[in-house]
Amino acid sequence: MSVFNRRQALRSALRGGAALASGAMLGGLASPLAGGQTTAQAGPRAVERKGRIHQSVARWCYKQIPLDDLCVAAAQMGLRGVDLLQPEEYEIPRRHGLICTMGYAGAGDIGKALNRVENHDAIEAGLRKNVPLAAKAGVPNVITFSGNRDGMSDEEGARNTIAGLKRVRSLMEDHGVTLCVELLNSKVNHKGYMCDHTAWGVRVVEEVGSPRIKLLYDIYHMQIMEGDLIATIQANHQWIGHFHTGGVPGRHELDDTQEVNWVGVMRGIASTGFTGFVAHEFEPTRDPLTSLRQAVDLCDV
Repeated sequence: MSVFNRRQALRSALRGGAALASGAMLGGLASPLAGGQTTAQAGPRAVERKGRIHQSVARWCYKQIPLDDLCVAAAQMGLRGVDLLQPEEYEIPRRHGLICTMGYAGAGDIGKALNRVENHDAIEAGLRKNVPLAAKAGVPNVITFSGNRDGMSDEEGARNTIAGLKRVRSLMEDHGVTLCVELLNSKVNHKGYMCDHTAWGVRVVEEVGSPRIKLLYDIYHMQIMEGDLIATIQANHQWIGHFHTGGVPGRHELDDTQEVNWVGVMRGIASTGFTGFVAHEFEPTRDPLTSLRQAVDLCDV
């Protein structure tokens, strides 16, 4: 498909999607410019959400859509931001009245991160370079990982991860940005990943003891590893800084082909007083913006 036709199709999808979501094609969407000025973009007004769950969308799941266009779609659906952007992309959502809700900041990779001391220097260097950029762009969270076991015990990995996080906690506190260690499954997607149970992650961040060091609770991954989602979230909500969604099994749409009761989980999150973000991180199998809009509607409890 040519660039012209692809953009034309995207604009048509946005118009149709917003009409379904809002029931009418209304006024303009305010977008911030330099100096705090705003301009009205042509198109439907953003859908008004209930506000109990602040929703976002993971960039990588919609990589076929230009980032600016994804931001336009997200804003019109009533989302608050876009997740998992690189430092050079941090500022882009602000053009559309959104923020980057979770950023990459050079803090390791899924398989190679905090559970090995030899990675700590590089992780700290990445954070020292990128956290000030995140703070400047209003990015509230950046992501990090435990790394894989590869024969290491969970106890040794926990001690090493705690030590690595303590090295950067003052950096995070000074800039008002939260570093989130992601919980992932080691059963299906990330064999050998160490931070694969809530108890391990909570033990680590609790011992670090900083309001700026928390967990990224990925609901898809934790349904695979543990289940008992609502009770686990409510028992440990003070250590959770961010959430991701994804249908189980398959990490696809939040629909009736998968097993998570998303309305119940969202109500459980809202009942804790959580004020952070829930980012949709599923891989669409159908029209991507239609699937995203349906997920946003479902989770707007």
